[in-house]
Amino acid sequence: QVQLVESGGGLVQAGGSLRLSCAASGRTFSSYAMGWFRQAPGKEREFVAAISRSGGSTYYADSVKGRFTISRDNAETTVYLQMNSLKPEDTAVYYCAADRTGVVYRNPAAYDYWGQGTQVTVSS
Repeated sequence: QVQLVESGGGLVQAGGSLRLSCAASGRTFSSYAMGWFRQAPGKEREFVAAISRSGGSTYYADSVKGRFTISRDNAETTVYLQMNSLKPEDTAVYYCAADRTGVVYRNPAAYDYWGQGTQVTVSS
C-alpha cells in the first residue's frame, strides 16, 4: 500500500511554469513505476507523463513533449512534474499514480494507487 499526496498546483499565466510534487509514503517507492495524469472538466483522464522505477526512462504525451519534464527522487520518495510554457489547454486537475508492477503504462486503468489531485489553471 502506498499513499500519494500531490502539491504545487495553482493559477499561472500562459507561458509560465509550475512544478508539481507527489510525495509517496512507504518504503517500496522505488519499486513502483510512476505516472502523471490530468483531467479537465467534462473530459476523460488522460496520460501526461510516466517514469520508470529507476528514473532512467521517461515517457510523455505528445501534447506536453518538450514542455514538461518528469523526474523522481527515490531517496525522498517523491516524483515531480516540471511544467514550462504552460498553455490554457493544460488547465486540469493533475493526479499522480503508482503502478506496483513497476511497468510503465499510459493507460490510467493500469495504475493501482492515486493521489487526490492538484488543480492547475492557466489563464490566457
